[in-house]
Amino acid sequence: MLARLQQAITVSLILLAASWVAWFGLHGLWGWALAGALSILFGYALFLGLEFVMLALTRGDDPAPRATPAQLLQAWWGEVLSAPRVFCWRQPFRSNAEPDFLEPAHAGRLGVVFVHGFVCNRGFWNPWLRRLRAAGVPHVAVNLEPVFGGIDEYVQIVDAAVRRMRDVTGRPPLIVAHSMGGLAVRAWLSRCPPGDAVEHVVTIGSPHGGTWLAKFGVTPNGLQMRRANDWLQELSDAEHRREPKQPYARFTCLFSHCDNIVFPPSTATLPGADNLHVPGCAHVHLAFQPEVFSEVWRRVSGASAPERALLAQ
Repeated sequence: MLARLQQAITVSLILLAASWVAWFGLHGLWGWALAGALSILFGYALFLGLEFVMLALTRGDDPAPRATPAQLLQAWWGEVLSAPRVFCWRQPFRSNAEPDFLEPAHAGRLGVVFVHGFVCNRGFWNPWLRRLRAAGVPHVAVNLEPVFGGIDEYVQIVDAAVRRMRDVTGRPPLIVAHSMGGLAVRAWLSRCPPGDAVEHVVTIGSPHGGTWLAKFGVTPNGLQMRRANDWLQELSDAEHRREPKQPYARFTCLFSHCDNIVFPPSTATLPGADNLHVPGCAHVHLAFQPEVFSEVWRRVSGASAPERALLAQ
């Protein structure tokens, strides 16, 4: 569903820009033609800029390091380049280009389950999937649907992926989740019996404490990402019932003070988790930083030196 929707949006924007150029070009108004086409194709950059302004204005006394103007500008530019690759290419047209990698020879290996975020699909992870396949690491990437459903509806999808991995490897997997995917994983884990349901969970820019931007959300999953909402409190209560002492001991939370979607920045952390700050990166771009790759590779136990070298490239 999401791939088709993003295909339609991408093609519509290209056709609209081409029609604009053709119309004004026929009338010799090439300045208007160029300005209009650029506005249609790159207007999202202005929208991203507004998100960074809101990030800067709403951080308050958040304990995360304060981003400098230069870091915010760097993060904005990184997101301007990253967003169309994800939302106009990988997800709409390449969502199945990198299939899951599970083979009988993977018995005993640590596998990775990937869980994407809001308005995304498994195509988000394509660069990761290529690297893991090259290194021989088993992996599964899910599609969370319905796209605009409640986060609890994704629990069975995560559970099915984990079961697929365990059936082949015989081991609980490492889970890597971006944005809302981190909440879906927490919702799944809160329903698991205490014990070794998962090797470790790495979340990347996940709104564990909600996000200020979700006050504009209207979908069920968007409402569940608002700051201090009842669903987040119920999730936390369930996690503490499952693991009363250290519910987040197996979590690593990667976050950035330049995240234009999940802010204030420390809302992407969890108490007692290994919270790692990656400076100068926006929300989508954060998932593809070398520091983030390295943290995951470090936790892929049993990786040989050649595998680590391949994954770090």
